[in-house]
Amino acid sequence: MPTVNGMNPDLSVDAVDRSFGDRQVLKDVSFTVASGRLTGFVGANGAGKTTTMRIILGVLAADSGTVSWRGEPLGREIRQRFGYMPEERGLYPKMSVLDQIVYLGRLHGLDAATARRRTMALLERLELAERANDHVQKLSLGNQQRAQIAAALVHDPELLVLDEPFSGLDPLAVDNVVTVLRERAAAGAAVLFSSHQLDVVERLCDDLVIIADGTIRAAGDRSGLRDQYALPRYRIEVGGDAGWLRDQPGVTLIDLDGRHATFDLEPGFEDQPILRAALDRGPVHAFGPVRPSLAEIFREVIQ
Repeated sequence: MPTVNGMNPDLSVDAVDRSFGDRQVLKDVSFTVASGRLTGFVGANGAGKTTTMRIILGVLAADSGTVSWRGEPLGREIRQRFGYMPEERGLYPKMSVLDQIVYLGRLHGLDAATARRRTMALLERLELAERANDHVQKLSLGNQQRAQIAAALVHDPELLVLDEPFSGLDPLAVDNVVTVLRERAAAGAAVLFSSHQLDVVERLCDDLVIIADGTIRAAGDRSGLRDQYALPRYRIEVGGDAGWLRDQPGVTLIDLDGRHATFDLEPGFEDQPILRAALDRGPVHAFGPVRPSLAEIFREVIQ
C-alpha cells in the first residue's frame, strides 16, 4: 500500500474496489492519511474521489478491500469521531445556521451548551457569526459553504473528510478556511480534502494522492513527489547576458531573458560543467534545478 509520508498512518484505504452495475469506478485503491497532516486528494471529474470518500465515511460500501482507522475496521462508533463535508450542499435551507450546526453537534454526542459554544466559536473563526440566526437559504453560496465546514468541525473530529471545500469561496474566504484547516491539523486531526483548485492544494497540502480512472497514480509527501517527478531542468541567473548557453553541449534552452535562463539537459550531460562555464564568464547569482509544481505532476501522471 502506498503511504503518503513516513509517519504511521491513521486512516488506511487498502485495495478497495467498487462498481456501479458493469462500470468499475474504483480499482485497487490504496493510500494512507496521517494525523496532524493535510492530504490533498486530486483527480479529474469522475476519477473516483467522491466515491472513495463516501466509502471511507460508510455512505457507500466497497465491493472488496478494507478501510481502517488506527488498525481497526471502521464501524459506527469510530465514524462518529469523523467529520464530513460533502460536495453537494446538504444543510436544511429553512433552518438557521446556529440551530442547524448545534443540532448536528448534538447528533455527534455533544451536550447542548457545548454544541452551542463550539458553534459560535467556529462561526466567529469562519467570519460567519453575524449570519448565525439567518436561514441557510438566505446565505450566499460561499457562506453556505463556510456553514457546511463549521458543521463538519463542530464535534472536533479526529478525521476530517472534505469534498471540494473551497468551491464557491472568494480568495479571502479561501485563505480563512485554509487557516482553520491548518489549525485543526496542528491540533492533531487528520485532514483529507479534494479540490480542483491545484494552486490551493499546492499551498495547503502536506501530502498528495492523485487518482485517475479509478486507480491511484501517485501518492506521497509534497516535497518527495516534486523530487520524484523533477525534470532535468535548471534555472540560472548570471551577471551578464546568458545567451552563451545556446552553444553549450547538451543544453536545450526553454527560456532566455537577458541574465535569466531556464534550460533542460540532455541525458548523459551534467550540470556542473554549465556552472563552471558560467563562473568563468562572471558572477552567478542563482543556479539550481527547477522542481515541478503539483499541477505539472498531476498532468504528467494522469496522461
